[in-house]
Amino acid sequence: MRHKSVSSAKPDEGSLELTENIIRTRAYQFYEERGYEDGHDLEDWFRAKGEIFGKKPAVAEKDTGGEIRADAA
Repeated sequence: MRHKSVSSAKPDEGSLELTENIIRTRAYQFYEERGYEDGHDLEDWFRAKGEIFGKKPAVAEKDTGGEIRADAA
């Protein structure tokens, strides 16, 4: 009987989808708490992701070219 090596194992697609749904739900809660004010979607996403994974949230900023980038805070 052959065993799969840890390095070749892929995460379960269902668990990745569930994790994304949890992040999406939490980010939407931040949107609701702000009174449905638009323009903070990346901030909410990174804040939710950081909260769920127990990491410091990233800060989303607009650079001079109008592009949005995310930097670790």
